[in-house]
Amino acid sequence: MRKILPFLYPLVSLAMLVLIWDVSVRVLSIPDYLLPPPAAVFEALRAGFADQSLWPHIATTLGETLAGYAIGSVLAILLGVVLAESRTFERFVYPLLIALQATPKVALGPIILVWFGFGVASKIVLVTLVCFFPLFVNTVNGIRRTDEELLDTCRAFSASRYYLLFHVKLPSAAGDIFAGLQIGVALALIGAVVAEFLSAQRGLGYLIASSSVNMSLSTMFAGVFLLALIGLCGAQTVRWLQRRVVFWEERNKKE
Repeated sequence: MRKILPFLYPLVSLAMLVLIWDVSVRVLSIPDYLLPPPAAVFEALRAGFADQSLWPHIATTLGETLAGYAIGSVLAILLGVVLAESRTFERFVYPLLIALQATPKVALGPIILVWFGFGVASKIVLVTLVCFFPLFVNTVNGIRRTDEELLDTCRAFSASRYYLLFHVKLPSAAGDIFAGLQIGVALALIGAVVAEFLSAQRGLGYLIASSSVNMSLSTMFAGVFLLALIGLCGAQTVRWLQRRVVFWEERNKKE
């Protein structure tokens, strides 16, 4: 039961929300073109999976999200480690990264389209930019918050800089890094959908945008539901990895 309960609680909350949604539509007589009933959304999902029209959109968005998320995460951790270890690198690079983060990514969208074309590459680039900064900042802060007494103790035993980084600082920052990875999951999906809004022939963002032209709200809600489900699965996967990799945090909680 302990393993089942964490899954049951959110399912109960979801069921209550769907029930309130359905009752509100019926009692308030809300027209379908403003808010479709849950049954219409589930029917749109069933029909989309039955005729296999949804699978290409899901595969496209998922591929763009995973590729951009992976590239952005690797770059964020590498640059975060370098910047945390080098004050000189920080002076030259950090202000530029702050300026890049402060720039709205939607404003960069047209430029990215011109540089990388209207295919998958431009979507991956935008996803990379969107999910890069939170993980980068968390990596830097996590490394710099390493216990100084622990570092001094290791230095007293002639520990090398390489040893301190990989055996002390990175394990100490692992919790912050995984927190940044969880934030990056949601942001990566947002970046993929925004990129598909700008220019795409396939993807859940394209599906939602094209459905809005036809005023097919049930299909739009179905696309939003799938995006939420992908984001939930991604966040839960990162949390599962965190429990396996940063296992000492779970032990500390139990103690």
